[in-house]
Amino acid sequence: MAIDLAALRAHFPSLDDGLAFFDGPGGTQTPRPVADAVAATLTGPLSNRGTVNPSELNAERAVTDFRAAYADLLHVPASGIVHGRSATQLTYDFSRHLAKSWNPGDEIIVSRLDHDANVRPWVQAAERAGVTVHRIEIDAGTTELDLDSYERVLSPRTRLVAVTAASNVLGTKPPVRRIADRAHEVGALVYVDGVHYAAHHLVDVPASGADLFVCSPYKFLGPHCGVLAATPELLETLHPDKLLPSPDTVPERFEFGTLPYETLAGATAAVDFLAALDPGTATSRRERLSRSLGSLHEHELTLRTRLEEGLRSLGDAITLHSKAHDRTPTLLMTLEGRDAREAQIHLAGRNVVAPAGQFYAHEPFAALKLESPALRAGLAPYNTPDDVDRLLDGLAAFL
Repeated sequence: MAIDLAALRAHFPSLDDGLAFFDGPGGTQTPRPVADAVAATLTGPLSNRGTVNPSELNAERAVTDFRAAYADLLHVPASGIVHGRSATQLTYDFSRHLAKSWNPGDEIIVSRLDHDANVRPWVQAAERAGVTVHRIEIDAGTTELDLDSYERVLSPRTRLVAVTAASNVLGTKPPVRRIADRAHEVGALVYVDGVHYAAHHLVDVPASGADLFVCSPYKFLGPHCGVLAATPELLETLHPDKLLPSPDTVPERFEFGTLPYETLAGATAAVDFLAALDPGTATSRRERLSRSLGSLHEHELTLRTRLEEGLRSLGDAITLHSKAHDRTPTLLMTLEGRDAREAQIHLAGRNVVAPAGQFYAHEPFAALKLESPALRAGLAPYNTPDDVDRLLDGLAAFL
């Protein structure tokens, strides 16, 4: 199992300028097949969905193909795939949908590890409903979730547990299935932010224990949008406010207004691009995704090891905050006595893109008392050993 890196990189026009990108956790570069799918759909013929003429059928096909692709990627029925403008928008929407059944005295649990998009919507919905919010704490020494703190706040009054599948700043991958199993024992639903996780691993929503799972195609080579996955049976129990003439079927009842067919086509193309990275002899798209993402994991792990060893060689001038045993190829670091934004600017002068900031990770930064801004280096499918060496050389020169 191996990815042909040269062939993969040839699909990315943005790599032609010689930039080394380490900003994948914020959004990856886009391959030509994805852009071509967007353009081909947008230039049509294209109309609103229907079954009469070619332009209507093209719109219908864009929606059907999108749901089928993300059903394969996330391992749920196609009727359990909901499109949204972003993962944040979907989480805000579903926080309102779910909160309709909450009552004063109920409780929810969020995580200190999470991006604020999987914290603030739930906190605000809980405030409106008079519901108590608890938090799963972080072990500062390991940057793992403190599951003892979870056990202390989980109770028969818990209605929802919101947790990330992987931190977008630390890379930590908490034991989501264990967390979900305990939540289900007390009758709570589990909402999983898989935005960062889905960029590095094949997702199996049922196996994870998630009741609702959200991800963002632009984190794995697609266009800017969000996808929510759940069982159709669960979605049937939720009734959003909607226009009277708009469909009340699942999943359409959660998708407001005319869908962006060109974006759906691009998101579908991203799944097919991932499935073609190293498909071997696999036949079904799910099997091709499994093999290809397995190869991608090996590639990224090799680069992560190279990067970590290089950072350690720079000595105490760099503090690496990504410590969890099980984590993605995303590293958060601070620089002794130096401003991370100055490091970002210095690296940019060497055509290395490594952002500095807090990255909407308000809870982890506060819980771990991390300085802001910090420097984040995240690996993506198109990164090379030379990219890693350029980042390390740039940091050595800065320090």
